[in-house]
Amino acid sequence: MPLHAPALLVLEDGRTFRGESFGATGETFGEAVFSTGMTGYQETLTDPSYHRQVVVMTAPHVGNTGMNDEDPESRRIWVAGYVVRDPARVPSNWRSRRTLDDELREQGVVGISGVDTRALTRHLRERGAMRVGISTVETDPEALLEKVRATAEMAGANLSEAVSVTEPYLVPAQGERRFTVAALDLGIKANTPRMMAERGIDVHVLPADSTIDDVLAVNPDGLFFSNGPGDPSATTGQVELLQAALERGLPYFGICFGNQLFGRALGFGTYKLKYGHRGINQPVMDRTTGKVEVTAHNHGFAVDAPLDGSTTTPYGEVTVSHVCLNDDVVEGLELRDAAGELRSFSVQYHPEAAAGPHDAAYLFDRFSSLMEAQRGTSGANGATSKHSAHGRTAGQEA
Repeated sequence: MPLHAPALLVLEDGRTFRGESFGATGETFGEAVFSTGMTGYQETLTDPSYHRQVVVMTAPHVGNTGMNDEDPESRRIWVAGYVVRDPARVPSNWRSRRTLDDELREQGVVGISGVDTRALTRHLRERGAMRVGISTVETDPEALLEKVRATAEMAGANLSEAVSVTEPYLVPAQGERRFTVAALDLGIKANTPRMMAERGIDVHVLPADSTIDDVLAVNPDGLFFSNGPGDPSATTGQVELLQAALERGLPYFGICFGNQLFGRALGFGTYKLKYGHRGINQPVMDRTTGKVEVTAHNHGFAVDAPLDGSTTTPYGEVTVSHVCLNDDVVEGLELRDAAGELRSFSVQYHPEAAAGPHDAAYLFDRFSSLMEAQRGTSGANGATSKHSAHGRTAGQEA
């Protein structure tokens, strides 16, 4: 087969695009979504939140800086397929070790190039994200369409355990250790524990199927839920874990999927966005400060919570702390106790992605301050007294 064989892309509504193979040859299927970032394609490809998704790049030129060994956000490429218009013929960057085409081929990722990605993106904006197939072996659009319509939809998919680690590991604090955090890996990106470690936090990264006993065994000052793929409404175990942690007063910080699961734990529903938020330069207002942040997003679901007023839950009062200025989607939640003190919070966007580039880094400092405040009211460990109130201590859990 020639290096760039003909390739076919078919959406589930029958819209068809033809181009050339890019990366591996063969067939692949997933949910077609588009990403607006002009840079950062290596981080996009290795973000586990894109598991089972075929990513359409809106920027026309992709691959200009090649692939390096410093920027991956996880152990592998997770996208199900890749769609670009004009791939770079020769990469040019001092850190580049190989071409994007070679890396996709090496990892078995089927892609297509030479596609009018502007037309494809406009179609997805109008019709919504949908199932898609890419093939270098099937030339009949109707035959490929039949295969596309036989694949599973993203709604109802529980995928976090497929991308999570199977064994816990520690990212040690840099310098003096100030706090210990249990971080549930639902598709965590490497820069997240790194940014916490920079703030003196020992980060125990735990598998997605961990229990409250597993969390308490590391004697944490706080609990963190990462980003991840799939439908939050299809997840039950992690919601129950989070509720158990909230009952014990353990400070919580969640991002992206962790924001959606926080919403579910607090009693809110979630819903699928028409085509989601994916890419950079997304304007979000922190309603607690009035500051507008330039943020990076990757989500197809959102929390269904009232933008105004507060909601009473068994764990305290909840308000929407952040909102997307493009479409009023909930971008953050805050949980406060009866005295109005912050106990837990989450954001829908990716503060570790360094959009802005530092607009959202304060959230990691806010988490540190939250754990410090809880430690001051609860003794040596932020949640020890809460654990004791339920007949156990963190030491006994360990």
